[in-house]
Amino acid sequence: MSLAAPAAGDRAALRARTAVYAAFILNGFAFASWIARIPSVREDLGLSDQQLGFLLLALSIGSVGAMPLAGAVVMRIGRVRTVAAGALAVAVGMSTVAVGVEALGSAAVVAAGLLAQGAGTAAWDVAMNVEGAAVERRLDRSIMSRFHAGYSLGTVLAAGLGVLLLAAGVPTWAHLGGAAVLALAGTLLAVRAFLATPAAPEPGAHAPRGLALRDAWREPRTLLLGLMVLCMAFVEGTANDWLAVGVVDGHGTSHEVGVTGFAAFVVFMTLGRLLGPVVLERTGRVVALRGCAVLAVAGVLVFSLAPSVPLAVAGAALWGVGTALGFPLGMSAAADDEAGAAARVSVVSSVGYAAFLAGPPLLGLLSERIGILDALLAAAVASAIALVLSGVARPPATSTVPGSAS
Repeated sequence: MSLAAPAAGDRAALRARTAVYAAFILNGFAFASWIARIPSVREDLGLSDQQLGFLLLALSIGSVGAMPLAGAVVMRIGRVRTVAAGALAVAVGMSTVAVGVEALGSAAVVAAGLLAQGAGTAAWDVAMNVEGAAVERRLDRSIMSRFHAGYSLGTVLAAGLGVLLLAAGVPTWAHLGGAAVLALAGTLLAVRAFLATPAAPEPGAHAPRGLALRDAWREPRTLLLGLMVLCMAFVEGTANDWLAVGVVDGHGTSHEVGVTGFAAFVVFMTLGRLLGPVVLERTGRVVALRGCAVLAVAGVLVFSLAPSVPLAVAGAALWGVGTALGFPLGMSAAADDEAGAAARVSVVSSVGYAAFLAGPPLLGLLSERIGILDALLAAAVASAIALVLSGVARPPATSTVPGSAS
């Protein structure tokens, strides 16, 4: 595997690479557009924090519930149609949320919209990861981490736009409706450049069968990959949900400084993903995963035990670098074998996304009992487990996939 520029003649793969970047960016943009409106929705619907928590659970239930089925959908209708259908469901869900808030003032309608958005996001996510793995194989380059950096970029763009629209007094329906249209239109345009599905075999030739989803759930390697991804997703999700709170409550500083700590995490995680292919070229997949896990453990420990705020922010940055490659390399490992990629990515995603459903309430319970900084040490434990499991990401001996060196 080489990081040299791909052959100029492989124009389809280069177009597909750009299309996958667009799919990841727009996926992150759609998700973060909703996140930017959560305070407005709480105010418009008059919800308590507890009621808001139950409302937010609808999005996670939609995603986690649909994730196990997404691989079967990809195998049945293909990557292009699955991403397009997922984007349509996300757009319909966001529009339903807008109507539920502005026209009906109904939390039940908003919850229904979030369920649809979550389910659409799951299908979109699995299919674009399968497509990204196919592009990696075609170009012989380990670039999955950069696709995931595109997702991070999409969330940053949506957050910045959200601030501007809120300052300008743009209502929720216009913001979410506009974001839904933009995400859907952009995705429908992008998928036109996805790689073509393999041609049908000649008459009489043996047609390879894709791995059945139920069989993927029985594979030890696939389940262990899912557990590793779950651990790294827990580490990342913990930072997303609680890092800013940890700076404010644990280190006794202002909300502005808390946001600065979270920003340090996001920036360095994104940089780590952008530099991921360079690291993989030098170290291989397994060594890169082990290095990230060690950095994540160190970052969480520094953040939680730091005697000063600047050192805690430095720990947050180290934490960000440590989480950069776990999720994307887990997806790449699940898709090593093209014939079983859809089923295995679906399984690994399903197991991994459970962290986003169970993580926030678990940390909340721990925080109430032992304090926020001590509770965050659970992320260091999860990183250590991922370190132990990282060897499972090594491709089979016969594999020629990018980053197959260990």
